[in-house]
Amino acid sequence: MGATLSTSWRAVPPPGDFFPPTPEAYMRVLTTFQYFPIFSVLQWILSWHPAGKTSMKSSIFNLPGRVAWCIMEITGPVNLIYNLSQASISFFDLPAQNQLVASLYCIHYLNRAIISPFFSAPSMSPIHVFLMCSAITFNWFNSSCISGWLLGYSTPIPGFNTEGALALDPSNFSYPLVQILAFIGTICFTLGMAGNIYSEAALFRFRRESAEQRSSKKSDSKTTVTITDSHSKTGNKFHKVYVIPPVEGVFRTILYPHYVFEWLEWVGFALVGTIVFPFHGTVQSTPPLRPAPWILPAVWTADLLGIPLPVPGVLFVINAIANMLPHARWGRKWYVEKFGEKGVAGRGAVVPGCAWM
Repeated sequence: MGATLSTSWRAVPPPGDFFPPTPEAYMRVLTTFQYFPIFSVLQWILSWHPAGKTSMKSSIFNLPGRVAWCIMEITGPVNLIYNLSQASISFFDLPAQNQLVASLYCIHYLNRAIISPFFSAPSMSPIHVFLMCSAITFNWFNSSCISGWLLGYSTPIPGFNTEGALALDPSNFSYPLVQILAFIGTICFTLGMAGNIYSEAALFRFRRESAEQRSSKKSDSKTTVTITDSHSKTGNKFHKVYVIPPVEGVFRTILYPHYVFEWLEWVGFALVGTIVFPFHGTVQSTPPLRPAPWILPAVWTADLLGIPLPVPGVLFVINAIANMLPHARWGRKWYVEKFGEKGVAGRGAVVPGCAWM
């Protein structure tokens, strides 16, 4: 890995080459971003996550939750839209499938960055500036990879026919299969986003109901916890009121169904991406990619099926899971500490019946 990164960044393009990314800049960002799971190992070791219910201590580095969340989540779509608007080819001149993928990405983040924090969430705890900057960096890398991909850059992988250069003519690959996968992907994305929104809305409703019960002194201490921070005064009665989700609906077997639904979204996103390939008039020479080991199964599968590999889409799925899975695991541990194993009722974080995750 060290040799790969060293080779990739030996001649880093000037900053202007990343907005929008040139083929060389695109490949350097892609090469780096594929190794994010290695950095996420720290999340398995450290429980420190200064946001949400685990943002309990006052700090001069804390930022208002709603604003910080909006900034870090809006980074991706803003970067994507800017890159596509600054490219030599107009967004409306891109193939319809490229426009579809860009639209799906922006629709998700419209909910994440605007609707969820400002209209759905009853309150948001302060977010540490380090966490916000980390999320901004993740979203910039991710959206930069997607930008180059949607602008038509190929991703050649030595030894495999999945680089997309062969896809200039749909007759060169299994186009009917790609259409089927894209259709399935659209359904998965839609169901995943609907499930994610529904699950989060349910959590917000539980918090509101518990806060109302607490106000009327009818709160059940076995299912509700109020985290007190003497340095954080707020007139919001929902502030720091958290509940253990009841064993019902999407929370019947797991505590973080909204995570699982979001992963389904991005799996669908990647499947839709199989129909995105370099198109006439945009193909430029792109350095080859040396894929990380955890990407190889997708490379082999695409090569076997004879379809283009949506590398940025696949990376999004892998990196989203690598980022969110350890957080879900620590979140389950937090639920156990606050409500006990009886309150958790044998539910896993994202795997039914699994106490470890």
